[in-house]
Amino acid sequence: MYGTVRHEVRIHRPADEVWALAGDAARLHEWFPGIDACEVDGDRRTVTTTSGLALPELILVTDDRARRFQYRLDVPIVSHHRGTIDVIDLGDGSCLVVYSTEADPRAMALTIGGGTLGALRELKRQMEEEA
Repeated sequence: MYGTVRHEVRIHRPADEVWALAGDAARLHEWFPGIDACEVDGDRRTVTTTSGLALPELILVTDDRARRFQYRLDVPIVSHHRGTIDVIDLGDGSCLVVYSTEADPRAMALTIGGGTLGALRELKRQMEEEA
């Protein structure tokens, strides 16, 4: 059984504008605290943390129409991981951004999920500040 964590935030900006940032695999470091850099090569992404740790990931889905991005960590200490970012148009010029994490070992979902909450808060701050 996997550990799962899901956070969501409403952002008062159009879904397409939020997706342009949140759905770009190479721009994660712009809104995810603790990540200093991202490099994308095809379906591979490497994120580098503030501490200098490089984490390889496999990009599973980038769906501009559904506004869904999925990836998984590709490290031996995690037997299963899937992160999902969905940007949902609410039809009133705002959107709901949902960041879900599932992982085995289960404790990894809590660790990663704590970071994703901070990331969503920062994404909201940046997007609404630009408005």
